[in-house]
Amino acid sequence: MEQPLELESDDDLTDSEESVYSGLEDSGSDSTNSSAAEEEEEEEDEGEQEEPSNGAAPKVKGAPRKSKALGADPPLKDSEGLSVPDEYEEDSSDEEDIRNTVGNIPMEWYQDFPHIGYDLEGKRIYKPIRNKDELDKFLEKMENPDYWRTVQDKMTGADIKLTDEQVDLVHRLQKGQFGDVHFNPYEPAIDFFTHEVMIHPVTNRPADKRSFIPSLIEKEKVSKLVHAIKMGWIKPRKPKEDTPTYYDLWAHEDPNSILGRHKMHVPAPKMKLPGHEESYNPPPEYLLSEEEKLAWEQQEPAERRLNFVPQQYRCLRAVPGYPRFIHERFERCLDLYLCPRQRKMRVNVDPEDLIPKLPKPRDLQPFPTTQALVYRGHSSLVRCLSVSPSGQWLASGSDDGTVRFWEVCTARCMKTLPVGGVVKSIAWNPNPTICLVAVCVEQSVLLVNPCLGDKLLYGATDQVLESYVPPEEERVQPVQWVTATSEEHSRGIRLTVQHSKALKQVTWHGKGDYFATVVADNSNMQVLIHQTSKRWSQNPFRKSKGLVQCVLFHPIRPYFFVATQRYVRVYNLLKQELTKKLMANCKWVSSMAIHPAGTDGGAGTVPKVMCGVHPVMDVPFPPPGDNVICGSYDSKLAWFDLDLSTRPYQLLRHHRKALRSVAFHKHYPLFASGSDDGTVIVCHGMVYNDLLQNPLLVPVKVLKGHTLTMDLGVLDVVFHPTQPWVFSSGADGTVRLYT
Repeated sequence: MEQPLELESDDDLTDSEESVYSGLEDSGSDSTNSSAAEEEEEEEDEGEQEEPSNGAAPKVKGAPRKSKALGADPPLKDSEGLSVPDEYEEDSSDEEDIRNTVGNIPMEWYQDFPHIGYDLEGKRIYKPIRNKDELDKFLEKMENPDYWRTVQDKMTGADIKLTDEQVDLVHRLQKGQFGDVHFNPYEPAIDFFTHEVMIHPVTNRPADKRSFIPSLIEKEKVSKLVHAIKMGWIKPRKPKEDTPTYYDLWAHEDPNSILGRHKMHVPAPKMKLPGHEESYNPPPEYLLSEEEKLAWEQQEPAERRLNFVPQQYRCLRAVPGYPRFIHERFERCLDLYLCPRQRKMRVNVDPEDLIPKLPKPRDLQPFPTTQALVYRGHSSLVRCLSVSPSGQWLASGSDDGTVRFWEVCTARCMKTLPVGGVVKSIAWNPNPTICLVAVCVEQSVLLVNPCLGDKLLYGATDQVLESYVPPEEERVQPVQWVTATSEEHSRGIRLTVQHSKALKQVTWHGKGDYFATVVADNSNMQVLIHQTSKRWSQNPFRKSKGLVQCVLFHPIRPYFFVATQRYVRVYNLLKQELTKKLMANCKWVSSMAIHPAGTDGGAGTVPKVMCGVHPVMDVPFPPPGDNVICGSYDSKLAWFDLDLSTRPYQLLRHHRKALRSVAFHKHYPLFASGSDDGTVIVCHGMVYNDLLQNPLLVPVKVLKGHTLTMDLGVLDVVFHPTQPWVFSSGADGTVRLYT
């Protein structure tokens, strides 16, 4: 058996296994080493061809230069005779050292590539395949006990298990300690320079001259740096790169556009400036009394005028800390980012152009301007007025229980009729061939023949009433018709229509045969329609649609207007159905008038001067009844255009108190309203034939004369049938004529 071969000289260690696998080769500078290597290669080639006779393992080209016998290898020794650990003890041919041959460069450059560098032959060194998903990682975490101490080497891509010493090093660094265990940061300091003054200095070398003068080299360097900074070659302060990057969406927009970003800035709403009540020493009138404090505490926070109670302190030093400061700041923040803001595009418009070009009042004459006559005689407030169709007589009803008949031109009381109760409403029959007046007293309607004017006229009226023949079968009626007694007949009363409840209005139809009454009740018997010639009454409605305030007949069409507190319903009497429902938008409706537009109420003739043509404008009148006005208790007058909408075309707020009465003139484009503020406002209301042209409403005159009594002013307003005159009755017990 052959003795094991000894190791060759130390010069052959360069051809070890490590140098072969690392790709390193000899530089060729040493000629002896290179020639020796060539001789060894030749001997190895010859050895490959010869078979050993003693059964030893054949030599393999490229194997390490040490021969192994069947026995164990002798331990390696250095020059001093000490044992050296064998570097090939743990080595195996299956493991290959995948090294990063890229050099010292950032590994982020290769994060998007499948390889990690190149070997010396220019071939790529590929990354190890890592296709573990989350489930594989979880299973490895559960099954591998060394998972917590395994890290990945970014240079080679291999998993490295940390040793206990490396784990302890990591723990110490995490705690802020020193990496070396044996390093003591608290060792006693060595006093190099003692406190004792030595006799001789450490060195007695004289100081250089350059230690006393500025350095010229440094000055030159500083001047170069200053020049580079001025030229922009060097940035003295490098900007931070960790700031987030924002992109301007409006960077490329048109700067001349109207909706540009810089032009669409909406400023935040300004805070209200503090007032006297927020002072530490407010005036006494700003302090709350005990009753006001109690009422303030009982109110909801949103309903309070002030969100704090004003308090008084003797000096500024005595003012405590404000407890609601954070709350108010929070509410201010809510106002800034929660309150919506609307941008309104302002147009350069002359304010004068926005005001409608209304004609001057002197161009709209005639209309009443001055008080001409005062009709005195009533001892209490005068509630209602009515003018005869001829315009010669005026009837007035009062709370003193009388109805007075006046001659219009002379203000002379022609007749006084005591009725024994408060007169709520009075209406003269619009038919000029009949002399009859309907008077509402308590629960009855009195049909009175005043016996004024033409004797043939009022005599014919009595003949028409006496020619009534009762029907053979008595019909059930909601009211009772009673013929006047001889005493009542002598006073002028012809018929009495007795109701079950108190009445508040009576109005005639244009033909003069029908009249309607309104009962002060909330049942379905509020509105009743009566026929004088047949002495027949009927209830047109099955159920009530609210508290009825007043009713009116259309001048010529079969329409019936019923005004409740908030709505005006228009009924077709022929079809017996609801045609329209007007929304007054006020609280509550007190009176109503229909635009006659040139009609004379459906009977009689119109003077030639006014027949079908406006006396001033010289334009033909439009069809009647398409416009309605309503007065309300909240000081508003609503004008409705029935062809336009069911809502008011215009709301006039000229009065300061509740409106009691409104009226249209029969022929002139005038309407008037009387209010509790003691004034009568006359307006010009022109309606055109052209349906595309809106009505022209112009206030022309405020008429004053009545004195306020018991907070009541003008109670009723009515126009003269032919002249541009207006009558008004007030709570002061007078009737006034304005011409």
